[in-house]
Amino acid sequence: MAEPKSLMMSLLVVGITLSAGGAPALAFDTAGRYCDTPSRCIDPMATHGMVTSSNYLATQAGLDVLRNGGNAVDAAIAVAATLSVVYPQMTSIGGDNFWLIHNAKTGELKALNASGRAGEKADIAFYTSKGLEKIPARGYQAVTTVPGAISGWDEAYRYAKETMSRSLPWKRLMEPAIHYAREGFAVTPSLDFWSKVDTDTADKEFHNLQRFDEFRRVFLRADGQPFTTGEVLKQPDLAESLTMIAEGGADVFYRGAIAEKIVADLQANGGILTLKDFADHKADWVQPIQVRYRGFTAHNLPPNTQGMASLAILNILNNYDVKALGEGSADYYHLIVEATKQAFADRDKYLSDPDFVKIPVDELLSTQHGKDQAARIAMDKAATNVKPLDPKGDTVWFGVVDQDGNAVSMIQSVYHDFGSAIVPKGTGILLQNRGSFFTLDPTHVNRLEPRKRTFHTLNPAMLLKDGKPFLVYGTMGGEGQPQTQAAIVTRIVDFGMTPQDAIDAPRWLHGRTWGAWSNDLKLEGRIPTAVADDLKRRGHPVNVIENFTDAMGHAGAILIEPATGVLYGATDPRGDGSAAGY
Repeated sequence: MAEPKSLMMSLLVVGITLSAGGAPALAFDTAGRYCDTPSRCIDPMATHGMVTSSNYLATQAGLDVLRNGGNAVDAAIAVAATLSVVYPQMTSIGGDNFWLIHNAKTGELKALNASGRAGEKADIAFYTSKGLEKIPARGYQAVTTVPGAISGWDEAYRYAKETMSRSLPWKRLMEPAIHYAREGFAVTPSLDFWSKVDTDTADKEFHNLQRFDEFRRVFLRADGQPFTTGEVLKQPDLAESLTMIAEGGADVFYRGAIAEKIVADLQANGGILTLKDFADHKADWVQPIQVRYRGFTAHNLPPNTQGMASLAILNILNNYDVKALGEGSADYYHLIVEATKQAFADRDKYLSDPDFVKIPVDELLSTQHGKDQAARIAMDKAATNVKPLDPKGDTVWFGVVDQDGNAVSMIQSVYHDFGSAIVPKGTGILLQNRGSFFTLDPTHVNRLEPRKRTFHTLNPAMLLKDGKPFLVYGTMGGEGQPQTQAAIVTRIVDFGMTPQDAIDAPRWLHGRTWGAWSNDLKLEGRIPTAVADDLKRRGHPVNVIENFTDAMGHAGAILIEPATGVLYGATDPRGDGSAAGY
């Protein structure tokens, strides 16, 4: 396979034209925007297709699919596969994914749940009999659920091939990922950072992943040290697994040689998943959930995802004049944080697998419930009687819009950074630890049970106007996902910001991040001191952290301008991503 087009070429195809008469050449900022001065930047724009993701190589892979006749789903699969190679700290084919797909031909919005269920032998007794009070975060016994990612690619591909006007062969979509796995790629600053964190010996339980032999062999240098930025990482076993998937499709992963390798390695080391668990797995089409917001309709995934929390925040904000508060004011941050607390209280009470528990989603997202929640918010004081939040995991989100108007919002994850840290021998596939979020408390709504899907933080989003996509958006970041989604929507809809400016703007995080035990209100340092002090006076446990930090997640968005159809892309300067179109 030929080397994918360079990032510069991918960015240039959007068709920005310099004025005549010797105008200065446009430079690129960290978000991929075109700037002739620091104060005058133009978001990436395109008319035929746009891709945004948290890694520039993955964005290129998706854009190349669009330019060669693929549809938005095709491009999303190419992006997801490439991210599974070049962004292993956040995602893998050993993880899960969720999709929102808008079909321009039929006008329908489809939602796909490709999260894995707990194995047939996964029950509370298995862990308590070993003296455990919780499911381990790392190691073989953290692998409680079947990886669902490949089933999502397969199901979405079949749907798009049958219903969309153009499609590329499945095998073609795997080519960039296979190339980077076999030939290698330059390690990014994000991978460099997380590799160093997770080979730290200070925390034996959560970090120090080099204690797992196959993780050390795949992701560390021969001398046992992490790869550094610019060094080349090759994954030949993963290249072989991806080649098998390119040739044999999802069957080889769930009912063929790859499943056999994974299960054999797990069972040889005290794991619990079986070949039957893999063979029985399937992704499910589900009904998207929605709320109205300022003349738009916001859509998300139903439980077992926290999509209902993301929508609940907007449902509460409907009862306030957000624009009058002023973007970036203490009132603005306070209101969204307080709305988040209300949304999370419902989420933590109800959210689990709807096949196992009844979840009153319609009631929780009703107009009246939003009014009742809003009435409980005091603008001069932070609520303190909220249930403590639990640590969540990590993820990648990406979006695609193609020339026919098909749109995809997709999110894929291994839960914590590097997931379980288990790589079954001979596969190169990093397995998720999503099942470690189950509780062993038999009275809890999210208790571990065989064949059950756990509470998922993953939730891709899409904002529609008059039934057509207006904003495709999402983010990684566990607890931060609903909050960042609210920031993006309010900044664009209420304050008229561009997608890139909305993502660039200072962010906050109420609650915990993955692997951290603090439960506070983290503010990026760019938020003015006066605003931070005001929030402290209202009772918020403010913790000012560094600017453009990974703790805030990596967001992205594509805005489709209704009148012209022009696509505006945005990516997060906090990560290694890019937005590009043609």
